[in-house]
Amino acid sequence: MIDQSAFIHPSAIVEDGAIIHTGVHIGPFCIIGPQVKIGARTVLKSHVVLNGITNIGEDNHIYQFASIGEVNQDLKYAGEMTRVEIGHRNLIRESVTIHRGTIQGGEITRVGSDNLLMVNTHIAHACTVGDHCIMANNVTLGGNVTVDDYAIIGGMTAVHQFCVIGSHVMVGGCSGVAQDIPPFVIAQGNHATPFGLNIKGLERRSFARTEIRAICAAYKMIYRSGKTLEEIKPALKALAQEHQVVNTFLEFISRSQRGIIR
Repeated sequence: MIDQSAFIHPSAIVEDGAIIHTGVHIGPFCIIGPQVKIGARTVLKSHVVLNGITNIGEDNHIYQFASIGEVNQDLKYAGEMTRVEIGHRNLIRESVTIHRGTIQGGEITRVGSDNLLMVNTHIAHACTVGDHCIMANNVTLGGNVTVDDYAIIGGMTAVHQFCVIGSHVMVGGCSGVAQDIPPFVIAQGNHATPFGLNIKGLERRSFARTEIRAICAAYKMIYRSGKTLEEIKPALKALAQEHQVVNTFLEFISRSQRGIIR
């Protein structure tokens, strides 16, 4: 189904079965597979390939040579009906690759809304990216990586499979992330290590001073007390009763599988 208001360049190929909504713009030499859905007002600049079971939301801008929904690079993949889900208002720049999920990883590769994925970003199978994230040029996410809301990842950074990057994290460029990065933390290096808190980012996002002080107190418990995470959990829970924002740390620790950077 192709809405009458959609523009499709004569050189583009849109296979039967694709669903193209209101005001979509499909530029020259794009290829759209038969199980692709494109939401209203999304723009494909040129030479974009959308394949597999791929659902693109509204008002996205996808630049030339991006490839979304293609067969993933997991050798266990055997053609299962896995898919890609992308939200709204994302900027997906040149040569970005977003691969379909795997059965083992929950079947979906998911990207939220309002993200900026710069040139050559690679999002592997079964990754989950939240909202308002920025990934600079040549960022690579291994399979099953989770990136929470408002995270910023510097260029040339590689993230090991199954890692979790918390909300409001800032990862410096040319880093190698091999373990989970708790929320609000600045990290850099190979392997990435913590370098304090993303205070400027929290201020820009209107965190209250009392919240920032509580986050600083929690950071000191985790990184400067000399105690294990199990030893500091009671103190974190007590702090969270007074400051709700500290629950973000507790929730993150509870779902960390690879251990946090230290």
